[in-house]
Amino acid sequence: MERLGARIEIVPAAADDAAALADVAARTFPLACPDSVSADDIAAFLDENLSEERFRSYLADPARVVLIARSEGRIIGYAMLIDGPGADEQVHRAVTARPTAELSKIYVLPDHHGGGAAAGLMTGALRAAAARGARSVWLGVNQRNARAQRFYTKQGFTVCGTRSFRLGGHLESDYVMERPLNDPGT
Repeated sequence: MERLGARIEIVPAAADDAAALADVAARTFPLACPDSVSADDIAAFLDENLSEERFRSYLADPARVVLIARSEGRIIGYAMLIDGPGADEQVHRAVTARPTAELSKIYVLPDHHGGGAAAGLMTGALRAAAARGARSVWLGVNQRNARAQRFYTKQGFTVCGTRSFRLGGHLESDYVMERPLNDPGT
């Protein structure tokens, strides 16, 4: 467990956190979507990928690490790591340091932006990836999400390629960003 000041702690998620994680996902995922994505497409993505049931399966998957940021007893954000580069050929070409881990998700409730939760989750995720033997961490970020890109750049990630990402009826364009892990303390 890592405490960020007196207010925020970063800890591994537990099975009984699935409902709260789904709630945070439903409130934060839409904020990362371009305006062109319909509410129906967002709702379908949430139902398919970020429901309480899906979080239960993520939390039981040994190839994943889910961390939570908690303040005053409630979850205010989360990060999810997945071992490996996944099946996407665009990612395989872009990500060069192996073994690698994907930072699949990192979200913080809007009223906690700027309070250190995202940076704490990132530090925890990088440490977890290094402890699992990864030499790098990669992520995909929508090319129109400048705010997230600035955060990732500040955290040491650089653009190494692009990939397509289907969100409902839209094909979105992501940057693939990678950060090498030099030591377990990253």
